[in-house]
Amino acid sequence: MARQHNRGGHDRRRQPRGATPPVQATIHLRPIGAHVALLEIDNPPRNTLGRAMRAQLREALEALAADLSVRAIVVTGRGNAFCSGDDLREELHAVAGGGARGANLLDFARLLDQLASFRAPVIAAINGWCVGGGLELALCCDVRLASREARFVCAGVNVGLMASAYRLPRLIGVARAKHMLLTGLPHDADTAERFGLVTAVHEPDALLPAAAAFAERVASRAPLSVEATKRVAGRAPGLTPEEARQAQARELRVLVRSADHLVAVNAFLAKRAPVFTRS
Repeated sequence: MARQHNRGGHDRRRQPRGATPPVQATIHLRPIGAHVALLEIDNPPRNTLGRAMRAQLREALEALAADLSVRAIVVTGRGNAFCSGDDLREELHAVAGGGARGANLLDFARLLDQLASFRAPVIAAINGWCVGGGLELALCCDVRLASREARFVCAGVNVGLMASAYRLPRLIGVARAKHMLLTGLPHDADTAERFGLVTAVHEPDALLPAAAAFAERVASRAPLSVEATKRVAGRAPGLTPEEARQAQARELRVLVRSADHLVAVNAFLAKRAPVFTRS
């Protein structure tokens, strides 16, 4: 699982003496536990996700999805930003060059769907500015933890676009979501916690250890059960009671026959920790 993606397309040739080295836009991917991976967005200064960065992130997510030893992932940013969404300069340049308007935004939306449907739980460790499409990226994660220095901006109305108008109201309620969506103002971490956007706020140095510990706990539970629970819980707000019953019954028919269920019951009776094999 120890890989690092670096395909930002930057020129690695020797720079003239005294020249500023080029910024290396990178998605860092590494294990931080037996079954937990860390994804770090590294594109200073605001960790935008332009085309090259989106391609790297998609590749990393595909690799993690295929690696069944991975039971949880943590997503964070480097520097003082979590993510600032799409690179709007690329959109302007693409349109100026004859490209279709909105093509970048549609590509960004596909990335969001890929993250939202990732098979295992995704924990966002929001270390700094979480803006526009970056906030949408955080909303696609299952759990959000924040640094006390984090700032959240629904920036769609600031740039003549729209973002988070579906996912944010479903998470925190329509009134609070409109408070953020319609103003485009920054909101601090304490407000985000009060609104229910994040579930905990940590000091900056404690954020990543806290996210890693949370992910380790999730990864120590029965993985088939965790994944099934994620699927049903994610759909729950849109289900009728009967649809929810049917969805749970489908998942339980598989889980009750799993080896991990038998292991867990025997471990409980023997008062020992279970060892799950995802089978």
